[in-house]
Amino acid sequence: MGSLTFHGHSCFELAGNGSHLIIDPFLTGNPLADIGPDDVSSLDAVLLTHGHADHLGDGIDIAKANSATVVAPFELAQFCETKGCSVHAMHIGGAHQFPFGHVKMVVAFHGGGVAGDESGQYTTFPCGYVVTLDSTRVYHAGDTALTLEMQLLEGLVDVMLVPIGDNFTMGVEDAARAVDFVKPNVAIPMHWDTFDVIAANPVEFADAVGATAEVITLKPGQRYEF
Repeated sequence: MGSLTFHGHSCFELAGNGSHLIIDPFLTGNPLADIGPDDVSSLDAVLLTHGHADHLGDGIDIAKANSATVVAPFELAQFCETKGCSVHAMHIGGAHQFPFGHVKMVVAFHGGGVAGDESGQYTTFPCGYVVTLDSTRVYHAGDTALTLEMQLLEGLVDVMLVPIGDNFTMGVEDAARAVDFVKPNVAIPMHWDTFDVIAANPVEFADAVGATAEVITLKPGQRYEF
């Protein structure tokens, strides 16, 4: 049996098949985080959707402390490598079978700046991931607008982690349309209420999704088992 645990904003820990990974570990400075970076242990990998501070977060420090591999778009992986991380670079449309599971990198429409890159040379494409762990396909959409490319994932996703906070990403209405495009079994909202500018109501999201998928709203620290 596998599980995912929400740690606020867009950070999730995934576990299954004896493997353990974390996505977008923004913990330090996250007012909703239920843990700190020192509470993360025994990781196989750190997956990063893009380089903004609220997603790259503690990723570099966590990866080094756990001797975990950073999986990221090519340029962001290069940046993490300069900071002493072991990395596996990927790019949009690519997939790779890791010891911990299968990872496919998919499109996300957002900004490409990398926090801490004073030279500006590591700006990169943001992404989402479809991670297959314990036979369950988990789609972390990253920070993104609604995209027609999401329709390509129809029938290929069991659990969808979808931003609903608006302003920087999709809002409730577009996020519900994204769920309709993908048609997962379960949709879990993320990237909402961390800051006032992304305040959103997950009940409104669930109402908008309707019967398309089961909506499960997790509070930081709560776990969903699959």
